[in-house]
Amino acid sequence: MAAMSPTARGEPIVLRPQSPPGGRALSVVAPCYNEEETLPVFTARMVAACEAVAGDSFEILLVNDGSRDGTWPQITAMAERYPNVVGVNLARNYGHQLAVTAGLKLARGARVLIIDADLQDPPELLVELSARMDQGFDVVYAQRRKRAKESAFKLFTADLFYRLLSAMSETPIPRNVGDFRLMSRRAVDRLNAMPEQDRFLRGMVSWMGGRQSEVLYDRDPRYAGETGYTLQKMIKLATAGITSFSTLPLKLAVVLAGAGAVIAFMLLLYVAIGFFSGHVAPGWTSLAVMMVFFGVGQFLCLAVMGAYIGRIFLEVKARPLYFIDEVVRAPDAAPATGQREAQG
Repeated sequence: MAAMSPTARGEPIVLRPQSPPGGRALSVVAPCYNEEETLPVFTARMVAACEAVAGDSFEILLVNDGSRDGTWPQITAMAERYPNVVGVNLARNYGHQLAVTAGLKLARGARVLIIDADLQDPPELLVELSARMDQGFDVVYAQRRKRAKESAFKLFTADLFYRLLSAMSETPIPRNVGDFRLMSRRAVDRLNAMPEQDRFLRGMVSWMGGRQSEVLYDRDPRYAGETGYTLQKMIKLATAGITSFSTLPLKLAVVLAGAGAVIAFMLLLYVAIGFFSGHVAPGWTSLAVMMVFFGVGQFLCLAVMGAYIGRIFLEVKARPLYFIDEVVRAPDAAPATGQREAQG
């Protein structure tokens, strides 16, 4: 019997950018959002770091996440200048986690480094990360020792987030660790096989297990421009992290229900004693307290359940995680046939 085509089976046809045959010793995935001023310096430093570790057997994937400035023209210029640079242009702004995911899907290296292009994470740390991986680790993550020139509010909220995540998560996730890390091919393949829509990569990597280790470093201030991580995006990432790796918020509803039952019983007992003793309390205070407590508790439970239901809604739709408009490579920075419309 003749084999059925994907269309005949009702399966979606996925067009992926065609890669040249053969892999690389190292791939670098760098998501870029409004990094026009930083890219020339970042690319030069990253190329030098890669050459120190992998010679000429490396590729740097600069993933443009729907930037609003001249980031994409700058990426195409870097691809023309450096033969090991690959430019990836996403169809729109999908967010940091999906931009990294797109790069990981295209990376061909035996080892893959994830690093932001804003130069807060030093490319030169690749040498130390590689040396640690040589000791037999699948994942080596960079753990922040100091965070230069970050506001007190940012430091406080980051510390609070990591404390809450550590306390609530069912999977141990290292504190003060972002997505800056070096992974083996095996770890990347496992990560690429995980189909979550709303992704929290640092938690997903921790969940995979395997041999993982850390390298301490001091985080630098941004080289230029302003951070793309607004308060809204930070809250969204924190929500994704907590709801992805903990069911504790759902269990909070049970705790609140139990506490409400205890308080209601105590109020009932108080009212009964007052009635039989002839000292009937006016009841306004107790009634107000009870209404506020149950009202706030109900809204909190609804908000928590809504967050989880929202995640289920996104997963059930099973849409592609992203679309790629264009991939450019040296020497002519022109995409090959079939590279203009790809999805992951």
